[in-house]
Amino acid sequence: MYEKYWGLDTLPFENVPDPRFLYRSSQHEEALMRLIYATKSQKGAAMLTGEIGCGKTTLSRVFIQELSSDEYEIGLIANPCLSPIDLLKEILYQLGVEKSVEDKTEMLHMLNEKMLDNLNKGKKTIVVIDEAQAIESETTLEELRLLLNFQLNEKFLVTLILIGQPELRERVTSIKQLNSRISIRYHLKHLDLNDTIKYIIFRLKVAGLKKNIITKEAIEKIHSYTKGVPREINNICDLALLDGFSTEAELINTKIIQKLIDDTGK
Repeated sequence: MYEKYWGLDTLPFENVPDPRFLYRSSQHEEALMRLIYATKSQKGAAMLTGEIGCGKTTLSRVFIQELSSDEYEIGLIANPCLSPIDLLKEILYQLGVEKSVEDKTEMLHMLNEKMLDNLNKGKKTIVVIDEAQAIESETTLEELRLLLNFQLNEKFLVTLILIGQPELRERVTSIKQLNSRISIRYHLKHLDLNDTIKYIIFRLKVAGLKKNIITKEAIEKIHSYTKGVPREINNICDLALLDGFSTEAELINTKIIQKLIDDTGK
């Protein structure tokens, strides 16, 4: 709606996991490096946690994009709030095994065969569980741990990547056998002011912007209001561009940002 007015090719602040818009702060780079290291080294299990809206899902999509389809078979589970049996079914399906069975033992045999088949083809098997904090059942988490029993000559046949909100750490810690299997961990924090400035400018440039349209003071106010949470930054920046368009503003300034803050009533 406002793209043409501001000289943009696309909307810059959509809250969708588009890898193009991942701002690679030092902590996002570190998290990505650890996930890739865990997969390449077949470490068994890794865990990425972070506050709501910190970019975990977008980072996971970039992580998957970085892995060659010739070297990796990746199963992405985006909605893991399932029973142990249904989670096994979903993992099999996401790994390309479409044969439907109900017996758990047979499912595990099929999964083992798939992993061995990948190994014979020179592929590593990766299972990514996004929003893993939604798994409330300890039985389901235990089922995931049992996947790490698939080994060959002391080498894991699968790398399990758990991604979720901070409470995931508490749940994993409460299951000692699962906790001990996770060798790589990282926790994403909110952006500081410097990264917030770079984040906003980065997303505008990716969207096609060729000039500056927002003042530093406006970004400082945005950071103070959002506490550096990317999802919240996106929300207020999107509204600021819309408001600026409707009032035919030349720049997004503190007056526009303060008006939006006042409108929220927070």
